[in-house]
Amino acid sequence: MLNWDTVRKPSVPGAPLTLSYRQPGVVLTDRRFTVPLDHEESAGETIELYAREVVAGDKTHQDLPWLVYLQGGPGFGANRFVGKQAWLGRALKEFRVLLLDQRGTGHSTPANRQTLPLRGGPAEQAGYLAHFRADAIVRDCEAIRAEVTGGAPWTVLGQSFGGFCTVAYLSTAPEGLSTAVITGGLPSLDAHADDVYRAAYPRIERKVTAHYARYPQDVDRARRIADHLLTHDVVLPNGYRFTAQAFQSLGILLGSGEGSHRLHYLLEDAFVRTPGGLALSDAFQEQVQGLLSYARHPLYALVHEACYAQDGRPTAWSAERVRAEFPRFDAAKALAGDEPLLFTGESMHPWMFDCDPALRPLRETAELLAARTDWTPLYDPARLAANEVPVAAAVYHGDMYVDTAHSLTTARAIRGLRTWVTDEFEHDGVRTGGSRVLDRLLALARYEV
Repeated sequence: MLNWDTVRKPSVPGAPLTLSYRQPGVVLTDRRFTVPLDHEESAGETIELYAREVVAGDKTHQDLPWLVYLQGGPGFGANRFVGKQAWLGRALKEFRVLLLDQRGTGHSTPANRQTLPLRGGPAEQAGYLAHFRADAIVRDCEAIRAEVTGGAPWTVLGQSFGGFCTVAYLSTAPEGLSTAVITGGLPSLDAHADDVYRAAYPRIERKVTAHYARYPQDVDRARRIADHLLTHDVVLPNGYRFTAQAFQSLGILLGSGEGSHRLHYLLEDAFVRTPGGLALSDAFQEQVQGLLSYARHPLYALVHEACYAQDGRPTAWSAERVRAEFPRFDAAKALAGDEPLLFTGESMHPWMFDCDPALRPLRETAELLAARTDWTPLYDPARLAANEVPVAAAVYHGDMYVDTAHSLTTARAIRGLRTWVTDEFEHDGVRTGGSRVLDRLLALARYEV
């Protein structure tokens, strides 16, 4: 006999039975949905979405409101929590939660070097990937909401890029939302990618300066590693070409709560003495390749700059072009003098598609996306100005990934949005802060504080 704690009735007549299973304090259910690749052609090609439904173990049979979680990225599947980790415990006190693997990520129909050749050549691949921005993710949410909630609006929690998606949701389908909560993800409504990166590089430099103030010994360590990479050809065990620029990109760690400490511990184990002299240690190389590889999230590399494309101009490798305006980030120039090496942060560069074996086959596809000019607007300022959905956003004052000034300008442009500006957390505050961040934002949205 079937155990209904394990197998649930399908939500749509004729659909397959749905598998449920338990973790400490929660019941999880795998959910799968079919949606159009292009929502403008509903009768055309379809893709599959995967989501994990989560409910508190003692509320399994209760009729609860829904909260859909939109992960940061782009290109990352939803968090794989165990039990009630991070913000999930707070959410499960009153919601049934849907952890959505956005299109192309996680367990949804994948988009990577192995699957994209099924589309055809680079032109066909680039055309396919043009459907993987925030606007399509919002329409995916609306396509599945009726099946999940029975048509009732739901609460959305958008972290980082998920916040970008949430602002797009408020712009295009606010009727689907009962409440919107955003953490570290209020985008500029009209900035080109060049504007985003011109604001980013000074922020990144401040983070690097703060790291060296905390760990002054890392100034010499970073210079020694960069010097070694400028004078040696280093290929990591997975085939990644480890260059000085690639080393600098490890500065992406500095945007998270523990990132500075993680970077410090990484640098202290860099070298080992061998019969042939000093070499980068196997332990260091093993850690580095895990941090640099895009094998698990290639969409992040492919469509990252497209997240900012709205006005008909190509992104044209914006982060790479704008970096030239900040010569202090040039490793060779820093080492030629006595300047500290500056790490970089959340930025994509064409050389990554030469270095990373997970990205190399997609180099031409990436070039076509960078040259694309027919991007459509993602946000509707007029509709946001008339917003009626309760919405609250955490703006992390020192956020390395999302510019505070851009976020606050957008906050003022969304009618009724309440902000919580704080120095207490880095970009991952909704994870590291446990229940506090979500609890605070829900209270703000409800005018309980």
